[in-house]
Amino acid sequence: MSVGPERILKQPSDAARIAKNGDTVVIDAGIYSGDVAVWRQHRLKLRGAGGRAHLQANGKSAEGKAIWVIKGNNVAVENIEFSGAAVADLNGAGIHFEGTHLNVRNAHFHDNQMGILTGSNPRSDIVIEGSEFNDNTVDYRRHGKLGHNIYIGAIRRFTLRNCYIHDAVTGHNVKSRARENYLLYNRITDEQGASSYLIDLPNGGDAFIIGNALRQSPGSDNWTAISYAGEYSRGNSDRNLYAVNNTFVNDRSRGVFIHNHANVEVVSINNLLVGNVIPLQGSGRQRHNLTTEDGGFVDRNAFDYRLLPSSPAIGRGSAPGMPSIGVSLRPEFQYRHPLNREARRQQDPLDIGAYAFDGGL
Repeated sequence: MSVGPERILKQPSDAARIAKNGDTVVIDAGIYSGDVAVWRQHRLKLRGAGGRAHLQANGKSAEGKAIWVIKGNNVAVENIEFSGAAVADLNGAGIHFEGTHLNVRNAHFHDNQMGILTGSNPRSDIVIEGSEFNDNTVDYRRHGKLGHNIYIGAIRRFTLRNCYIHDAVTGHNVKSRARENYLLYNRITDEQGASSYLIDLPNGGDAFIIGNALRQSPGSDNWTAISYAGEYSRGNSDRNLYAVNNTFVNDRSRGVFIHNHANVEVVSINNLLVGNVIPLQGSGRQRHNLTTEDGGFVDRNAFDYRLLPSSPAIGRGSAPGMPSIGVSLRPEFQYRHPLNREARRQQDPLDIGAYAFDGGL
């Protein structure tokens, strides 16, 4: 079914009231001000057409929670923009997801209290790809609560890839309580903002952080870029964090790349750490990481962390191998701005960091 100003169904909420399980709802590009909806159907595909459909909350919310509250299972959201969600309990989200299995692609969440907020469903998998999240926040000094760009509850598996996550204020850029986390080839950066953690995995779990470009601004509210198991349960002692071939630029006076609060070892390999950085606090194994004041980037000020021929990271890495759970740690891609990825040049020894020198600069 089709939605748009020139259609029979004028607003997405009109479609939400009559859609059936398995429907595809195509929403014409444009601004839908004050239109909010609850989606209860399963196997929905909700897609913007002709450009992004922009849902501006304009003081409205569905169930006092979000612009869209999605309760159905196996839902896909594509090419939609969400902004302006604010509710009384300070958790106003672009999407509040309560179902099982969600896929978000080519979406933009900005200027909400929360970008996306999910429940805790141990059977659920959530994938976000090719999407942007920025400036989702709550005034902490006024309200004493935090807003985050992404907040994933205690689900089974969370995958974030090829995304641009930036400029949370006081809250975290990415927070996930999932049992398994795959953060692959993203740009997660404080640029104009001042977030707390870039990545917060408070429950621990298995985590694979591979090929990400990370940056803390001078005004960041926390020393730490990646916090692991800060609310650690000893029942998670069989879980681990693997951080491989990431680039972390710390523009604070000092910083910490990974703070491991658990009694398990994190594994840190081939990471390029630029600035005054402590590579690891807590237990862990480190191999072929490089800490330097100058990463040899194309344009550090513009957050372009591709390597120049003079970079000390070239040819300094090692094959990261494969842990016992069978996930390859070798980076196959690298983030390409905006909201994309490209094949990473494969050569041995590997270059350190999120980008391989392509030989053409």
